[in-house]
Amino acid sequence: QVQLVESGGGWVQAGGSLRLSCAASGRAFSSYTMGWFRQAPGKEREFVAAITRSSGSTDYADSVKGRFPISRDNAKNTVYLQMNSLKPEDTAVYYCAARRTFVLVSTPNEYGYWGQGTQVTVSS
Repeated sequence: QVQLVESGGGWVQAGGSLRLSCAASGRAFSSYTMGWFRQAPGKEREFVAAITRSSGSTDYADSVKGRFPISRDNAKNTVYLQMNSLKPEDTAVYYCAARRTFVLVSTPNEYGYWGQGTQVTVSS
């Protein structure tokens, strides 16, 4: 099993940047594909980005492609989401998720482990 704790959320003006971190505890972090999702009020949880266990492959939602690079440090059991050029529509609670697999996964139901979420608010 793995426990996930997100940090780094907050308030920022449009055009600014934030870096989210997700620290994992438990064994075999390097065996997990990691994903970031977000959920705005009144909306369904949506995929943001994912990275395979060896950082060999990444995937992004079209809405964040080119702005939100995902990365991981297996030595630190941490996955990151660097959020640049933030827009008001990026406002949401951001969640990290883990699935023990070697492929990219973008569907929320395929992830078995979730963090508690961190709020990101972007003002115009």
